[in-house]
Amino acid sequence: MRWYISVGSVLIAAALAGGDVAGVAAPSSTPQLADTKDSPSLDVELVIAVDVSYSMDLDELAVQREGYAQAVVSKEFLQAMESGPHSKIAVTYFEWSASSDQKIIIPWRVIDGPESADAVANEIMKTPVRRGSRTSISGAINFAMPLFDENPFRGLRRVIDISGDGPNNNGEPVAGPRDAALAKGIVINGLPIMVKEPSYSTMDIDNLDWYYEDCVIGGPGSFVVSIKDRDKFKEAIRAKLILEVAGKTPNHRTVPVAEKEPRVSCLIGEKIWQDRWGR
Repeated sequence: MRWYISVGSVLIAAALAGGDVAGVAAPSSTPQLADTKDSPSLDVELVIAVDVSYSMDLDELAVQREGYAQAVVSKEFLQAMESGPHSKIAVTYFEWSASSDQKIIIPWRVIDGPESADAVANEIMKTPVRRGSRTSISGAINFAMPLFDENPFRGLRRVIDISGDGPNNNGEPVAGPRDAALAKGIVINGLPIMVKEPSYSTMDIDNLDWYYEDCVIGGPGSFVVSIKDRDKFKEAIRAKLILEVAGKTPNHRTVPVAEKEPRVSCLIGEKIWQDRWGR
């Protein structure tokens, strides 16, 4: 069973308090990676996959960048990281749009304290903001999976963190890559951005959080943090990263997912594109 939450300050407080926020779908113990070449030396390998499609306006792109940069240097994030058995993580950050458009902004970096966190934040902010056409969540997942094999560091958990403001409308349908990632023991969490009213011109949909919940995320303890208030954009990013690093699953305002038919068609983005452009 998977879950979604709406962001709020209470979420961050719960994650940091070390209270009972373990996910209902989480295993009883932390899973080890199948790779036995090296013993895990850090707590999580985190791939941050950030949507930069044209449906994201420039202000949203800038706030998104700032949100991730500020999150990794925040006291709350560093405290969550230090609570792990190894007190360090590895992170890589890339931007994506179409199925063939992904750009790594930060190669794999270890964060083990304020100094390394500052270095990662500075790398995020120094790259100019860019935009791309189309939205391929499937392409982002396909691009993310081999990054774990390229990572020289080994963690107890492998997580893909995907943010986006629309459904998949390019490349292969999202279900296949999602299932392939889950088969590799990778957890996928989602950050659906819903700060604008759905628009025909931007191919937005109603209930994007349901789409992410039923079609994108997966794995033990996977979750969605939806952003419905522009003013809470940065807070949402910070809350999500804290939960991922701490290995927690939110227990506030949770709603169980339909176990069978998705509440929103997993092909809705492809259908909208086909209806509009005929291809």
